[in-house]
Amino acid sequence: MTDTAQPIVVGVDGSASAVAAATWAGGLAARLGASLHIVYAVPYLGHNFTDAAAAVRAAAITGQHEAAADILSAAADAVGRAEPGVEITTSAPADTADDVLEALSAQARLIVLGSQDVSTTSALLIGSLTLTTITRSACPVIAWRGGKLSPTTQPIVVGVDGQNSDAALELAFELADALHAPLWAVRSSSSRRAPGDVTIPFLIDWEALEAMEWSSLTETVGPWAQRRPEVDVTFFVEPSKPSQALLAHLDGAQLVVVGSRGHGALASALIGSTSLNLLHHSPVPVAVCRPAAG
Repeated sequence: MTDTAQPIVVGVDGSASAVAAATWAGGLAARLGASLHIVYAVPYLGHNFTDAAAAVRAAAITGQHEAAADILSAAADAVGRAEPGVEITTSAPADTADDVLEALSAQARLIVLGSQDVSTTSALLIGSLTLTTITRSACPVIAWRGGKLSPTTQPIVVGVDGQNSDAALELAFELADALHAPLWAVRSSSSRRAPGDVTIPFLIDWEALEAMEWSSLTETVGPWAQRRPEVDVTFFVEPSKPSQALLAHLDGAQLVVVGSRGHGALASALIGSTSLNLLHHSPVPVAVCRPAAG
């Protein structure tokens, strides 16, 4: 995540939300000193369970070449007007979007996709381009939403769980530094329960448990904060599930960053409930970071 020669890649499909996502990605590229690569590919339609789905895919492939130039031009023009200093390249490979984005992720700094809400049913049964890209990408993936056409100085929220947090913390600190934005580090206190949920509440040392959570949070975030001392970090420990803890802090934020544990063929199911819940419910862009290889 330190090579400024790596482009930010944004996928477009001709929709207004995709053009908006490309414009936002262009703003992010400008602030990171990166170039922007806009790509259009044959739409990803999930697995072809039916002949009808296969027919739709065939029709999409047929129409791709006619639409690609106009779609890419419209997106590049929108980005160029908003961020005239950003270097923009475009491409329209013949492969499907999921394969194209996976291949580009090997050399990309980030992938940005204009994202609709991802339901649990679609994620588990047929998948979506966003879910497939997240689980196969070699770089972080940002599912854009919320309507903002450029990054701001509003806070960035990062989920910290002590196990899958390094990639998320690396990206969150990098973006907070580049955008001159404060960083809110949020940890879910999974050990803490409401008194009514505990059979013998007086035998539980709540203060000790809370102290352990705070210690774990600060120890995990500390090394990253030392590397980027200009970033203003605020810590939060919430007695709720991880997704609920993060959603509670998104009012006024511009982005939320989380780690993912998804790998392999079952990655759509293994991406984790926190990432899925945020993709479904977050009102702001969601960045999902895979753990580093090895």
